[in-house]
Amino acid sequence: MPSLICGSVAYDTIMTFEGRFREHILPDQIHMLNVSFLVPGMRREFGGCAGNIAYSLKLLGGEPVVMATVGEDAGPYLDYLRELGIGTEHIRTLPGTFTAQAMITTDLENNQITAFHPGAMSQSQLSQVQDALKGERAPRLGIVAPDSREGMLHHARQFAEAGIPFIFDLGQAMPLFDGEDLRQFVELASYVTVNDYEGQVLLSRTGWSSAEVAARVRAFIVTHGERGATIHADGRQYNIPAVQAERVVDPTGCGDAFRGGLLYGIEEGLDWETTGRLASLMGAIKIAHQGPQNYKVSREQIGQMFESAFGYRYA
Repeated sequence: MPSLICGSVAYDTIMTFEGRFREHILPDQIHMLNVSFLVPGMRREFGGCAGNIAYSLKLLGGEPVVMATVGEDAGPYLDYLRELGIGTEHIRTLPGTFTAQAMITTDLENNQITAFHPGAMSQSQLSQVQDALKGERAPRLGIVAPDSREGMLHHARQFAEAGIPFIFDLGQAMPLFDGEDLRQFVELASYVTVNDYEGQVLLSRTGWSSAEVAARVRAFIVTHGERGATIHADGRQYNIPAVQAERVVDPTGCGDAFRGGLLYGIEEGLDWETTGRLASLMGAIKIAHQGPQNYKVSREQIGQMFESAFGYRYA
């Protein structure tokens, strides 16, 4: 069953400064900051929430189709997605723009200085969910992941108008929306997923309790990092255990990997405990690898790891 993944497609340029920012940034001179860091280590990753979620879902055997806006420099990323078998027919290239890019410098204490250029992502509302509703790959499920403000609002309304169930994923877009916006998203969505902090912001801005949010959707999913996740659905609360990671290397993209697991479980009609556990496993697999899309596992390996962790097969 195809799933339409609305969200950002971005390049992540990650640089390593072999020192400590605090030794070079003087607090009493912050008003006239002018510093330069030598960064001998650098790598460029394929990222963005839509790309990361689609990658996770594809590993599980799902059929992700990405909807996003990218710039003229997106060729290598688009080729890569096509090689993976991820649908790119609804990724729009905007002339005269760059693809969204995060430029991250990390020091020896894991402090980060990040510059983010939204580029073509700023015009994500130009992509229309209705354009994806034709043909054999018409989606039957979707997700509105972090993107531009207007793009997320438009896509949520369009999913709802088309009668397609979708997940609302607040994520890094949290600062863009006030309480009225968030109440609208919850009313339109079929599922809502947040992490601990995002959940508190959602409840604070909407003025609703967890039970009130859960009553408006099919499921309200809250992740708690190494403490697992909670799924409020069917009038029940499912406590999802975390999966012990092989090693902890890089948390970037773990939430997106989790969401790929959610989409797959919903696609396949798995029960909520199994869906949550599969999503938790995908996050644990991802955190053991550097970068958001560098974990390479087969469906058979995922199945074996799930059985080892939980004592039964999910499929």
